[in-house]
Amino acid sequence: MLVMVIGLLVFFTAHLVPLNVDLKNGLITRFGKRGYHIAFGLMSLIGLALIVLGFHKLQLHPGKNPVLWDPPVWTRHIALALMLPAMIAFVAAFFRSHISAALKQPLLVAIKAWALAHLIANGDLASLVLFGSFLAFAVYERIIIKRRKLTGVFTGHTGPWSNDILVAVIGTALYAVILLYLHQMVIGVSPLS
Repeated sequence: MLVMVIGLLVFFTAHLVPLNVDLKNGLITRFGKRGYHIAFGLMSLIGLALIVLGFHKLQLHPGKNPVLWDPPVWTRHIALALMLPAMIAFVAAFFRSHISAALKQPLLVAIKAWALAHLIANGDLASLVLFGSFLAFAVYERIIIKRRKLTGVFTGHTGPWSNDILVAVIGTALYAVILLYLHQMVIGVSPLS
């Protein structure tokens, strides 16, 4: 659990910096834009690697990860259903499309849907800490963005309809690959079992 919690702290610390404009600008002034982006990227990757490693280990050693409740089977069906729009929203964060414009902050929508899906389908402590943290952070970041009236990268720029088709196709393909292969390989648990 400790490895995952350290990973969460590193990851969220890196992601809190851009929300503090003065701190971000001070770091850019001191280290340059490139240095800031390199440090942000490294902290994010290190945090993410520790999160995945820690969570994976906890899935392999259930004795170290107490089950707090046993979710009913139907929650897993809801989780599987939520993950498809989550993957489409994730992909929409990288393309100018009507989908990304409608969602305003597609990456935050994807994170919230992903975290909620996993919270309702898992009753172990590690899942509660991991997905609860991501859900809380995404909600917090959305509130900060809304208060500052910041807009998403593609707000107001919808792009051609072909991008929407591309977002839907890539998002669906990503969903299928994660469902059938990656989730088992990276986390050690098949969502279909």
